Amino acid sequence: MNVPFIEIIYLKTSVMSTKEIAERLVSLCRQGQYETAQKELFSKDAVSIEPEHSPGLQTVKGLDAIIEKGHQFQGMIEAVHSSTVSDAVIAGNVFAVAAVLDVTLKGMGRVPMEEVAVYEVKDGKIVKEHFFYQGK
Repeated sequence: MNVPFIEIIYLKTSVMSTKEIAERLVSLCRQGQYETAQKELFSKDAVSIEPEHSPGLQTVKGLDAIIEKGHQFQGMIEAVHSSTVSDAVIAGNVFAVAAVLDVTLKGMGRVPMEEVAVYEVKDGKIVKEHFFYQGK
């Protein structure tokens, strides 16, 4: 009697470290692949926090809302003249990245933008991003 051979494959599920997430986020942002970064690295319940003085963008919760907020921001941009993203500074489950953008915003003209974003990681996913930038 032939008994079917059942192959059991052990797949190791590894959780990305804060360092790995930070490096991947920086890499994708430098390539302008913001939505890919969000879909790949963010928790479905992540929170994205804007300063109170934010011109239009608001604090949102949930991956779908974060992606939509990214679309809103991209929709405000007429042209990107330059964009730089720093290496991440990592401390425990938190990391920070600085970004400098030189963009032309619809109805506002050319605007230099500088911000620091602080990210919190839990269980291998970004659960919070908090943006800091100077208001007008």
